[in-house]
Amino acid sequence: MMQFAWQSYKRYAMGKNELRPLTRDGYEGNMFGGLSGATVIDSLDTLYLMELKEEFQEAKAWVEESFHLNVSGEASLFEVNIRYIGGLLSAFYLTGEEVFRIKAIKLGEKLLPAFDTPTGIPKGVVNFKSGSNRSWGWAMAGSSSILAEFGSLHLEFLHLTQLSGNQVFAEKVRNIRKVLRDIDKPFGLYPNFLSPVSGNWMQHHVSVGGLGDSFYEYLIKSWLMSAKTDMEAKDMYYEALEAIETHLLNVSPGGLTYIAEWRGGILDHKMGHLACFSGGMIALGAEDAKEEKRAHYRELAAQITKTCHESYARSDTKLGPEAFWFNSGREAVATQTSESYYILRPEVVESYMYLWRQTHDSIYREWGWEVVKALEKYCRTEAGFSGIQDVYSKVPDHDNKQQTFFLAETLKYLYLLFSEDDMLSLEDWVFNTEAHPLPVSHSDSSGGGGA
Repeated sequence: MMQFAWQSYKRYAMGKNELRPLTRDGYEGNMFGGLSGATVIDSLDTLYLMELKEEFQEAKAWVEESFHLNVSGEASLFEVNIRYIGGLLSAFYLTGEEVFRIKAIKLGEKLLPAFDTPTGIPKGVVNFKSGSNRSWGWAMAGSSSILAEFGSLHLEFLHLTQLSGNQVFAEKVRNIRKVLRDIDKPFGLYPNFLSPVSGNWMQHHVSVGGLGDSFYEYLIKSWLMSAKTDMEAKDMYYEALEAIETHLLNVSPGGLTYIAEWRGGILDHKMGHLACFSGGMIALGAEDAKEEKRAHYRELAAQITKTCHESYARSDTKLGPEAFWFNSGREAVATQTSESYYILRPEVVESYMYLWRQTHDSIYREWGWEVVKALEKYCRTEAGFSGIQDVYSKVPDHDNKQQTFFLAETLKYLYLLFSEDDMLSLEDWVFNTEAHPLPVSHSDSSGGGGA
């Protein structure tokens, strides 16, 4: 599947950000500020791990010869960080090839103007030409930064400092950590919108799905990546998880455990596909919890992952919708067509991989194989893989996009699910939120942690 996805991209869209398999052309999008080759950068580590040596060399040659950083558009700080910087860092750590290290650091430097705010909380958009920054227009009328975005820089920026010797990257993310540690949190919860000017929450909407998701993931992963020295990250993670359990966790009448969304104390009984990473996260964090909570968290991780599997099992294609609800007798299904699409997302198979590694219960491999078969049946086209508009229709209406994260994440997590545990051992590697593996700092030379 990876070979087919890569070869289709190479044939029809090489150097563009994404392949459009139905029209057999490439697409640049507007998130990356004029940077190109997002699929190349996102695929490097997957190609290398799968020992697709010829394809890896093609990708590396493109980075050496054609990956130019002198671009002048507006870029998402978050997307460039997790896809490009994450992908380049992993490629460097796996291969030792200097080109990846140098380009990661140069690109990191281009992102620094985003942090030029009164609080040091970065704005979401950086202008590569002028060095100015702004918030997303849709985020509280342009006044807010987004928790999942500014909260998902920590892993990559510590590695940028480690590989460059430049302390500025680590200082930027330590400051974000300090702001979040010290701010007053409603019921211990972290709302999704924060003003980078005043440092105040902009409204009390809390989610473990989009807008919030990877902030929580990066707390537990910062603890693990620091070789368990970053006590501040550990404490913030378990405190946040307890607040989530108290205020957002629910069990449906049909017995499905889910994490709802919280709007100023009122719950929306829905869960997004993006929130399905949380089963894997809770499993990953279970072993360092207080002893009396470890078994509880392992069970909670299994139950949430089971719910996410149900969202796949209850569709006609055996792929899950973008969001699914728990109300009026209909459970774990989308209730409107605008939430019925599947865009090749990885979060459910990501959780299967973590649960498999923790339990070695064969059900997770069986569930993973169901996804493989469904992807082949409904998402494979003649010229690559495509998302589908409606998981409840057996006649697929393709969306004409082979997302970069399909190659970076979905196929990588499926491959790891069927690999031995020493293929990227969780003792030695932590995955960023685009599934790019970063090494655990066993020597802790980064001075990582809350020091």
